[in-house]
Amino acid sequence: MSSSPTVEQLQAEFAILYPPPPPAAVVEKPAPAPEPAPAPVVPKPAPAADAAGAAPEGAAAAPAAAPAPKPAPKPPVGPILQAEPPVGATVVDFAARGFNLDLSIPAADVVAVAERLYGHEFSLDTMTGVDWLKLGQMEVVYDYVHFASGLRLVVRCRVPRDNPELPTISHVFQGALWHERETHDFFGIRFLGHPNLVPFLLPEDATYHPLRKDFAGASD
Repeated sequence: MSSSPTVEQLQAEFAILYPPPPPAAVVEKPAPAPEPAPAPVVPKPAPAADAAGAAPEGAAAAPAAAPAPKPAPKPPVGPILQAEPPVGATVVDFAARGFNLDLSIPAADVVAVAERLYGHEFSLDTMTGVDWLKLGQMEVVYDYVHFASGLRLVVRCRVPRDNPELPTISHVFQGALWHERETHDFFGIRFLGHPNLVPFLLPEDATYHPLRKDFAGASD
C-alpha cells in the first residue's frame, strides 16, 4: 500500500500539470508634471459701512456658504458574479472551507484527474452542479476524500450552459453512476459515456431540471 499523500505533495503534483499563469507585467506610468502654482489673490478692501452699520449701495453681498458635499454612493447589494477560476490547485483552510485542496481543471481532464486520484487511493464522496446563469456556464463539483489521511479535495470544472457535456468518470469510480444521474436530474448536465443516464430522483418522463436558475416549474 502506498503512503498517504500530503496536501503539499498533491498541490506540487497538480502544479506540474496545471502551472499557474505568469504574473502580469506591471507598467509604471511616469509621474505627472507638477502644476504651476496659482497666482496669489490680493483681497479688495471692504467698503466702509455707514453709521447705521449698513453696507453702502453697490457693495457686493457676502458670498453664500458652499453646499455640503454629497455622500459617496453605497456599493450595490446583490450576489457577486464569479468569473471562471483559472486552472490549478490551491491549498485552502479546512476549518473555513471543509476541504484541503481546491483544484480547477478543464472539463476534458476529469477522467485523467479521477484516475490519478484513484491511484492515490482517494474515493469519490459526492458531486453536484452549480448554475452560473449570467455567465452562461454550468459548473460540476467533485468531492474526493482520502480515508486513511482524512484529506479532502474538491475538483471543479465548467462547461457551456447551452451544451453542458463532459465525460463520465463512472468507469473509474462506480459511485459516480448514481451521482452523475442525480446531477443530470437537477441541472441537465450530460455525462458522455454513462451507461444509464436516466432520471434518478425525478419522474421517468421528466424533461425539466429543477435546480437551474431559470426553472419556472414542472409542466403538468
